[in-house]
Amino acid sequence: MTRRGWVLFIALCIIWGLPYLLTRVAVRQVDPATLVFFRTAPAVLLLLPWVVANGQFRVVFTRLRWVLAFTVCEYAIPWLLMSSAEKRIDSSTAALLVATVPIVLAVLHRFSPAHEKIGPKRATGLIIGALGVATLVGVSLDSSRSIGILEMGAVVLGYSIGPLIIAARLSDLPSPGVIGVSMGFVTLAYLPYAAFHMPTHLAPTVISSITILSLVCTLTAFLVFFALIREVGPARSTVVTYVNPAVAIVLGVILLGEPVTAGLIAGFPMIIVGSILATGRSPELDTLQISAELR
Repeated sequence: MTRRGWVLFIALCIIWGLPYLLTRVAVRQVDPATLVFFRTAPAVLLLLPWVVANGQFRVVFTRLRWVLAFTVCEYAIPWLLMSSAEKRIDSSTAALLVATVPIVLAVLHRFSPAHEKIGPKRATGLIIGALGVATLVGVSLDSSRSIGILEMGAVVLGYSIGPLIIAARLSDLPSPGVIGVSMGFVTLAYLPYAAFHMPTHLAPTVISSITILSLVCTLTAFLVFFALIREVGPARSTVVTYVNPAVAIVLGVILLGEPVTAGLIAGFPMIIVGSILATGRSPELDTLQISAELR
């Protein structure tokens, strides 16, 4: 990989390891639904004019029904539930649960129109990954965390369905247009609620977290990821999926003082190994994983 490729790769690993930490900080003072609005609105204001100027807006609207379905599964519901979940669980736990998306994606892909078979290697990965989740959740589960775990389960399902919609119905449309229009819909959907639930006072750390979440983790990450795909190809780009949780865990422990539990120590390697084995080296799954990262 070239030096530029390594720079893009490292930058993206850090950028996509940040949202869990930033969300955890932001929900201390911002309602989860209002946070979704804050996350999308600035990115939309910067991205959508470019989409319109390049003629992508009209093209995307030819598949409006499927764009709306993708929006609901990939952004509107997951970002709300993740923000809500992080009021109850650690950011590192949330990040590690999201790392199971490739595993769920592999299972859903088996029952999609592609009907890709799950061989022994992938089956082993699914089992290891499932045991990792059970270890992560079961070792330290209590009633106060159960709702957050369930919310993250819905997040993972949404993140897994979204790429299938992209692959089956939207793959021939320009990605910037799809993402820009999708985030525009999310912004409009959450605007009425946010207008009546604006926080009266925000700490500087919360303001910084929201700003970075929107402009860096949402908008800049999108640009860096496509640059990485052009530089190193789609297959290598998917490796980011397996590094993000490690970054999120380290940041949560160092900056937020989150505990390193037995479930985290045992579950982390099992989930990552399971994800790698479950996805294997399939062009179709590479494409789906790339779509899964566009959030």
